[in-house]
Amino acid sequence: MLFKKIYGQKDGKQKNLLIFVYNNKFYTAQDAGQQSSNIEPLYIPTMVDVKELLNECGEKMEMSVMHLEDALSQIRAGRANVHILDGVRVEYYGTMSPLSAVAGLTTPDARTIAIKPFDKSLFKVIEKAIIDSEVGIMPENNGEIIRLGIPPLTEERRRQLTKQCSKEAEDAKIAIRNVRRDGIDRLKKAIKDGLSEDLEKDAEANLQKIHDRHIKSVEELLEKKNKEIMTV
Repeated sequence: MLFKKIYGQKDGKQKNLLIFVYNNKFYTAQDAGQQSSNIEPLYIPTMVDVKELLNECGEKMEMSVMHLEDALSQIRAGRANVHILDGVRVEYYGTMSPLSAVAGLTTPDARTIAIKPFDKSLFKVIEKAIIDSEVGIMPENNGEIIRLGIPPLTEERRRQLTKQCSKEAEDAKIAIRNVRRDGIDRLKKAIKDGLSEDLEKDAEANLQKIHDRHIKSVEELLEKKNKEIMTV
């Protein structure tokens, strides 16, 4: 029996085809029903689904942007922001829980974060978790609320933080570029499996647009954070 790859297309998408081979001839399922019972069905795998590939790449790039947004939110910028506590974990009933799950977090003014534990037995535990974290601020406990006073940033510290933010943003850009590169490699390989060069070029152009959109998001996040840091 002769095997040959065959691809079908419907509504612009590559589809699997169920075909049959008999005496070196290919038959559709309907035609095969009129042939000998010795006909062997073959299920032919599809080539890469371009739309699915682009969606996958877009999702990976979006994850890089979301990771950057989370990283930048935890960088202290001189104003009270409860997100600087996102990395703090507290042991509660044997489970390490985020601080926001065991206490109310508010910013009563631009220089203060107020933490009100839901369970008073957690005051000491929360204090220790904050001291042991990378927040870098000593908590004050009056028995009702734990307060974090946000100290003003020096000019030198502001410059250090903008450099830190730029590094985080560059890491996100590299991750996004790597996704684009891997996507292009997969498209190039798909040509060998039957994808037309025109479709590959169109897909590559669309992938570039997705890439550019996410790079722009990274730059906007960085610009916003740097402005926040440099605002006295």
